[in-house]
Order: sequence, then C-alpha cells, then structure tokens
Amino acid sequence: MKEHAPARRKFIKQLALGAGALALPRLSAVCRPGKERLGVALVGLGYYSTHLLAPALQRTQYCSLAGIVTGTPTKAELWKRQYAIPDQNIYDYSSFDRIANNADIDVVYIVLPNSLHAEYAIRAANAGKHVWCEKPMALTVKDCEAMIKACRDNKVSLAIGYRMQHEPNTQTVIRYGKERTYGQVKSISAAAGFYESRTGHWRQQKAMGGGAMHDMGVYSLQAARYCSGEEPMAVTAQHLTTRPEIYREVDETTTFELEFPSAILAHCKTSFGMTMNSLRVNCEKGWYQLEPFQTYSGIQGITSDGRPLNATIDSQQAKQMDDDALAILEGRPLLVPGEEGLRDIRVVEAVFESARTGRRVVI
Repeated sequence: MKEHAPARRKFIKQLALGAGALALPRLSAVCRPGKERLGVALVGLGYYSTHLLAPALQRTQYCSLAGIVTGTPTKAELWKRQYAIPDQNIYDYSSFDRIANNADIDVVYIVLPNSLHAEYAIRAANAGKHVWCEKPMALTVKDCEAMIKACRDNKVSLAIGYRMQHEPNTQTVIRYGKERTYGQVKSISAAAGFYESRTGHWRQQKAMGGGAMHDMGVYSLQAARYCSGEEPMAVTAQHLTTRPEIYREVDETTTFELEFPSAILAHCKTSFGMTMNSLRVNCEKGWYQLEPFQTYSGIQGITSDGRPLNATIDSQQAKQMDDDALAILEGRPLLVPGEEGLRDIRVVEAVFESARTGRRVVI
C-alpha cells in the first residue's frame, strides 16, 4: 500500500534533504469557512495511491485530489496530466514542508513505507494540515504518541486508514457483538495474508517497517478487537518462516492468541507466505463469519441462521475518505482516530515481545 521501488530509491536519496526541514509558518486556516470539499494531497504514489486512492477520490463527494508528493519526476508529470494538478500543488520530499502555505490542500494522506509514517504525519501536522495515515499507524507506541501529540498541538485531526471499519458488512458484525445478537462472544478466529513472491522488496526490510505482522497482521488484530469490543490483556505469539533466505530480517508468518477480559480468546494469523482471508466469531447462540473479510473487491459472509452478509458499496476507499472528510467538515469525531492506531501498535509490540521470548506477555 505504499511507495514502491524504483520510486523508493529516488525517495531515499531525497529524504535527507527534507528530513531536517522545519515547517514554514502557516499562512491560511486549516479549512476555509464554507468549504464543501477538502483538498487531499497524497504522499507516496505507489500501487495503493495510483490504483485505489486516486481513482476513489474521483468518486468522493466531500474531498478531492488536490496535490501530490513524490520523489519521482516522471510520476509527477504523469499525475499532473492525468488529474490536472497545478504545478504549485506538486511537491517532492525536500519541498514537502512548503505545503503549509497552500490553501488548496486541507488533508495530507500518508501512503509511504511504514517506517516513514510518523515523520511525515508529524511534518504534515506541523504544516497545519489534517492527517490521514495508512495502516499500520507507525512502528512503535512512542511514534504513535508523537503523531497524536503533533496533531493535537496543531489543532488538526488524525485518521488511520482502517477502511474496513467504514465497510457495511464489517459494521454489521461489529454491531452484532455490541448488541449480543447471537449472545456473548466466546471465540474469534482471524487470518489475513497473501503470498508475497517479490524478493528484496521493502516488505522484507526491517528498517522500512516490513514484515507480515505490521502489514497484514493489523487486519487480524483489528478484527479481534472490533468483534470483541474489548482490549486484549495478554498475548502469546510465534514467528514462522518457510523462506529464511528471504525473510532474514522480518517475519514471514506470525500466529498470535489474544486473551480478552471477558474470557474471549482470539486465534489470529498473518502471513506473506500463504493466502488467507477469513474472520469467524463464535457466540453462545450461534456464529457469524466474513470470508473474505478484508479484500478490496467486496466483503461476503453469512450467519449461523442463514443471514447473508453481502452489502455492497462502490468503493471502500471512497467511503472511508468521504466519512473522514465529512467528519472534519462537520466538526465531528472521526470513526478511526489516531488513538485507535495506537491501541493496535501497543498490541503489536507485545506480539513481537512474545515471539522473541517465547512467553505469554501481559499487555
């Protein structure tokens, strides 16, 4: 979901130029009064921005593609022509902080490798822009807390790109848990993964925030949390690999069991070595499941009494961005704020500790 090579090579080369830059003084308000649509700048033009977010922004009602940030001049020129983006709304990583002076841009959407989320979210907040950040929020609890503080200090909002919480079938199973439609939840199983055939990709690099747990694992973790309606109190985890020559630095497959206060157990798995995409919730009076539960092309499921879970929407990404934009415009709380991302990373840190030590870790 983030910027890919060869753009990444250019990006890393330019990163040093911008990393120490100070945000320029803000010359305009975060959102002009009476504004009906928010201008969004995408930071990182890899697969997710190119094939999903940019097309989705053409379908939104409350936001629009206003700018881009990329380290690749050829991409900048292509996007400029395709989306009629003005020259003054096109930035590279060394000029990023000048976005503070651009009244066309209200929101900065961070779509970079995981290790760069915190830096660019904080710089965007310091530029006075609302921040949308792809999952995982960051690599450490400390970074998540710094992102939240920067947005709070600059009086801008921070939303995490957990699109599934905006998806109608997912919202239905969340409601089932809250209302105990099938009685008390007893156990949850959630598995999210795909076979990553590339080698030497940033997903296999620890410094870039690679590994299955950070990438796909948060889907399983999120599902366990939103289906239980509780925060896990302990975890037991382990890492596995079938390709140690590729996955030398990061996890290829991680399994983890979460214990919740009401005695719910969640059995979770994530992988870059196998395809998996299922969520099942077992309750006192039945069960419900989604399979797939986190694909781009549509969520499907069923319940123990035969209720279909097959609501459809035009675009998950458009729904997510419109929900967040409208919340900002109306001054309402975001559905998935930074605090939600922080809760996940607190558990992710415990998962890694458990896998490293071989012990159950209390969260």
